Amino acid sequence: MKALLVRLEPVIWMLFGAGMMVGAFLLPAFILVVGLAGPLGWTGAEALSYQRMHGLATHPVGRLVLLAAIALPLWVGAHQLRHVWIDLGGLKTDGLVGSLLYGTALVGGLLGVVAVSRL
Repeated sequence: MKALLVRLEPVIWMLFGAGMMVGAFLLPAFILVVGLAGPLGWTGAEALSYQRMHGLATHPVGRLVLLAAIALPLWVGAHQLRHVWIDLGGLKTDGLVGSLLYGTALVGGLLGVVAVSRL
């Protein structure tokens, strides 16, 4: 397992970096618009309507953005939890724990693909 993780390390770091970018740029903007501006009435009444949000979510670019917002932060969490495990002295079981964490992120990402494709 450890050898497989070493071979996949560049891919894992790419997903980690992309997830950090999504977490730094997309999620705060989403929280600001949907969680603060909408309820406070700073956006128009129609801006956050169900029809408009559904239209955005079913557009191909909107689907990609939703998928990125769902799947990529899972890889960030898996990578950070793996390194916390290593820092806490779990170097001997790193192969097993890393495989479980990255496998969970992979399954979550695939479930995100299924969920977004059903919109």
